Amino acid sequence: MSDDRPVGEANSRYDQARYIENGEYEPLLSAKDLTRVEIGGGSGDGGDESDGTGSDASPLPDDLTRDSLELPELSEPELARHYTRLSQMIYGIDSGPYPLGSCTMKYNPKFTEDVAALPSAAVHPDRSEGSVQGTLELLYRLQDYLGRIGGMDAVTLQPPAGAAGEFVGIRVAAAYHEHNGEGHRDEVIVPESAHGTNFASAALGGYDVVSLPSDDEGRVDLEALEAALSENTAALMLTNPNTLGLFERDITEIAEMVHDVGGLLYYDGANLNALLGRARPGDMGFDVMHYNVHKTFATPHGGGGPGAGPVGVVDDLAPFLPTPRVRERDEGSKSSDPVYERFEPEHTIGKVHGFDGNWLVLVKAFAYIARLGDEGLADASASAVLNANYLAEQVEYDVPYGPFHHEFVASAGGQDAADVAKRMLDYGVHPPTTKWPEIVPEALMTEPTEVESKATLDRLAAAFNAVAGEETETLEHAPERTTARRIDQTSAARTPQLSWQALEDE
Repeated sequence: MSDDRPVGEANSRYDQARYIENGEYEPLLSAKDLTRVEIGGGSGDGGDESDGTGSDASPLPDDLTRDSLELPELSEPELARHYTRLSQMIYGIDSGPYPLGSCTMKYNPKFTEDVAALPSAAVHPDRSEGSVQGTLELLYRLQDYLGRIGGMDAVTLQPPAGAAGEFVGIRVAAAYHEHNGEGHRDEVIVPESAHGTNFASAALGGYDVVSLPSDDEGRVDLEALEAALSENTAALMLTNPNTLGLFERDITEIAEMVHDVGGLLYYDGANLNALLGRARPGDMGFDVMHYNVHKTFATPHGGGGPGAGPVGVVDDLAPFLPTPRVRERDEGSKSSDPVYERFEPEHTIGKVHGFDGNWLVLVKAFAYIARLGDEGLADASASAVLNANYLAEQVEYDVPYGPFHHEFVASAGGQDAADVAKRMLDYGVHPPTTKWPEIVPEALMTEPTEVESKATLDRLAAAFNAVAGEETETLEHAPERTTARRIDQTSAARTPQLSWQALEDE
């Protein structure tokens, strides 16, 4: 393997685990010990009519059942070291900076995990309201926190992810229009600078999607918006700041234009991290929004969940929110302590998730907001904007649009953005989001978040700049220093190997 690496700060890099046995990086457990322990008994031919539970026959076909199981006979240290090595081969938010643009991959403070692990948080939701008053109070207070942060009048905590929050917001808008006798509204306008899932959420909600081009500055083109608006407009979905990191300066005029034709203005909370404590979507004229608590409020992000995507709305849309919500019961003078209860909104769209949503994720979001408070949230947004602008000044790639807020989009120019990303892995940093938004050629969408120090940002910039000066041939063969080399992404997506047996067959 070649070691002709660029000089400079970028040489300070993270080496992934290099444990090799028989020419393989960290073999599978099944390959680490040839002496197996057999658990169970019987013929093992799959033909026994008993499924081991006392019933006469297994509900599974014979070729999917067995009477015994062979497991590797490994000691506890061998097992512990195996999984530790695997963890060292994977880059995560605890390993280093993770500047995926529009993803807000913050470091997750461990105190929120401690709060979620408290015995008092381990309360099953299917209990009487009188026995879960603490749970209901936390949910009620979180609804209030989020409502005040977003400038919304009512909040549901049920949606289990950001995309689910988008879908709920669209369904609430649809129910609102239907209730008002305007079910003919069948179009949702989505700017090309919007968050990527907006197009899919609008289509999944049953709407025709009208794509809106950007103007020369990367913001909403007001003339194009005016042409797209009509009596068929149900909503305009907007991310503000948008995916270029640009604040929509004409947002109040945009809101008036949408409302004048009877449409609703939807706020995608993907970039709320840039506004915390400084501006509120509700004050800009937005009618409905979703919050990504895993982005903005530093609860765990990635790995497929669990997540949460609460939705906030103005008063007119509150009756259509999912059921149940939590409110403070009017007890008169009977009790000095508040009593909380679940209730069903008058024109609810129904349930969208079990019980009150992903409870422990919501606990972490509550803990994060409560600890930071108003001053801390405002400081987080200030640091996020400062870090993004500092990093953009340090990188040698062209940044065509500005001024920006929490993220920026650089252009790889004559290099392939995907190759740039692969090569950055060799310098021990995670690459930015690539190839999107398409407004910028060979886009490198970068969001360092507020948690990174100046030293980390300098290290990131050094990696960017080292790659910027490299030859095409070097980039095309990257990464060279990671445990796994470049894969065929098309084959991996279309024919994924979901079983370790498939690996052994190769």
